[in-house]
Amino acid sequence: MAGIEPALPAPTHTAESATAAAPAGSPPEERLAAVQDRLAGWISDLTTLHDLTEQLARTRTLEDALRELLRAGASLVGARRGLVVLEPSDGLGPDTTIGLGVGRADIGHIETVPRRALSFGRILDGLPETDGADPAGAEADGTAEGGCADGSGCVAGGRGDIAQPDIPGRPGLDPRLREVAARLGYAASYAVPLDADTVGRFGAAVWLYDEPAEPTERQRHLVGRYRAYATEHLARLLELHRQRQAVATLREELLPSRLPRVPGVRLAVRHSSGPLGGGDWYDALPLPDGALGLAIGSVTGTGPGAVAAMGRLRASLRAYAVMEGEDPVAVLSDLELLLRLTEPARSATALFAFAEAPQAGAGDTGSGGPGSGSAGSGGTGSGSAGLPAGPPGTGAYGAVGGGTAARRIVLAGAGHCPPLIIGDRRTEYVETTLSAPLGMLACWEAPSVELAPAPGETLLLYSDGLLRRTGEPMDRAFARLHNAAAGVPRAARHDPDALADHLLHTLLPGGLGDPGSPEDVVLLAAYFE
Repeated sequence: MAGIEPALPAPTHTAESATAAAPAGSPPEERLAAVQDRLAGWISDLTTLHDLTEQLARTRTLEDALRELLRAGASLVGARRGLVVLEPSDGLGPDTTIGLGVGRADIGHIETVPRRALSFGRILDGLPETDGADPAGAEADGTAEGGCADGSGCVAGGRGDIAQPDIPGRPGLDPRLREVAARLGYAASYAVPLDADTVGRFGAAVWLYDEPAEPTERQRHLVGRYRAYATEHLARLLELHRQRQAVATLREELLPSRLPRVPGVRLAVRHSSGPLGGGDWYDALPLPDGALGLAIGSVTGTGPGAVAAMGRLRASLRAYAVMEGEDPVAVLSDLELLLRLTEPARSATALFAFAEAPQAGAGDTGSGGPGSGSAGSGGTGSGSAGLPAGPPGTGAYGAVGGGTAARRIVLAGAGHCPPLIIGDRRTEYVETTLSAPLGMLACWEAPSVELAPAPGETLLLYSDGLLRRTGEPMDRAFARLHNAAAGVPRAARHDPDALADHLLHTLLPGGLGDPGSPEDVVLLAAYFE
């Protein structure tokens, strides 16, 4: 049942009511009642362990599993509080401490006690469990009563568990331990090691009693049975946590460490990778003559392979952008050829925008005003199929409102979500979905799109993970994003950081850090002053 053995050995390890057999001369009814009590105790213990291990098996993150371990152990040993200290002996981390009914300040106080005086500290440091205990005096069940070394005032068991049953009354106790225990209001502790065959010893758990006490032999046995399953589950989650951290670190190193400073443009980005590490990426790079390049894309797959492919694709796009950034179609064409030749089994989406330096005196012209041009329309527009707003086709999107300077933006997309232009007088999608992703066709090609954002407008690039995390069908997700952008408070419209935070809060109330979602999220906002 959920990773535990079907039977518990020896009646002395089960319910107290089942530990004493009826005397030899007892009537048959008493002997039958004793057997029934013993069976009831076994069934009760098995049911308890099944329920606790089943709850632990539902945990999907290392932190959740550690908290469940503390909660279950506290119920088994009869304690209210505890903490688990994670310190893998291989030195690969993570090193952390999690408390149950113990705050960060309390943990800080406990950490001021010399480790050799703490039961769990002795376990983690591999110090001797007993000091001068007579092995011949060991009890038949394998426990040895003896004071641990260095005045820790503990009782060590043959299974590696250590109890400190009377911290206030134990003579020779470390004074700092006595002081901290009195301050935090606990009088006894019981600690067990956490180890597994795959990773060795990786931590220790300790439970704290409000009054002098120690677990009974039955409670120790139940904790031991539970711990046998829990440590294997924790070891698997530890390895998974390390893999995810390695992928996240690699991903962070492959993405821009900071956004560039470009005159007349303010940038903001929000991004989060899924638990398996995905291939979504973004970039913003200054180009010659005061121009700016903005890029966003996604590589198929998850894990280290997708992250590495994402890094290669981003680096290649940067090189192509420097050489021919003024022609986004040429940039994506080169990228598609590279992808097809070097990684034929992989596909990707991408969008690249080339923003020229502002041209003085051109703010009122643009290549098409609101409501004019074959491809443009002002306001919210009628939108294309599947999009709540946004002019279909290709061509130019004119500036709105006039000004003393205008900036022409040329962009092209390869199967990526269309960007969104957000301003005081319009919120509309820019149609760039008239092409397939890179690597899907024998010869990729797509039209480019021109737009001239008015001063005070923001160009928003985003990944499809933002839409998928809403849990809505894609057409509804597009509508929700458009509505959220149209509802941005006026004060936030001129602050790209505030705008990005508003959109995320509106679309993802739970925030970016959702461990249950496999989707990457990227949000890149460029505000034009």
